[in-house]
Amino acid sequence: MKILNKRAKFDYQILEKYEAGIVLSGGEAKAVRTGHVNLTNSYAKILGNEAYLINANIPIARALNYEPTKSRKLLLHKAEITSILSKIKAKKLTLVPISVYTTHNLVKVQLGLGKSKKKFEKKEIIKKRDLERELRG
Repeated sequence: MKILNKRAKFDYQILEKYEAGIVLSGGEAKAVRTGHVNLTNSYAKILGNEAYLINANIPIARALNYEPTKSRKLLLHKAEITSILSKIKAKKLTLVPISVYTTHNLVKVQLGLGKSKKKFEKKEIIKKRDLERELRG
């Protein structure tokens, strides 16, 4: 199962991609496998020497006192975290989750270092897409 964050590719120009594991509870892992994940307003942040996925919505069925948008720890190597942190500070980039997918029994998150697009750049992309649709149809 692969869940994409379409908003990330529209709002950011992705420069580099990383793969990270994610710490989930049993119910959360089941929700990811069934495709119940929303990454629309989520982002990743490095706090201390650890990476966290913030504001990702993973709802669990029949759970009491459960917060679906809590922060979840990402599993990255220490060298990857330091390189990401230095690139974020130097170039003013954002760490954005691009997709969540399963490989064998593991749940992985694909992260991207993205540079924010300006409003006029987004409008140009929409115009190009509309022109291509008109030419095809």
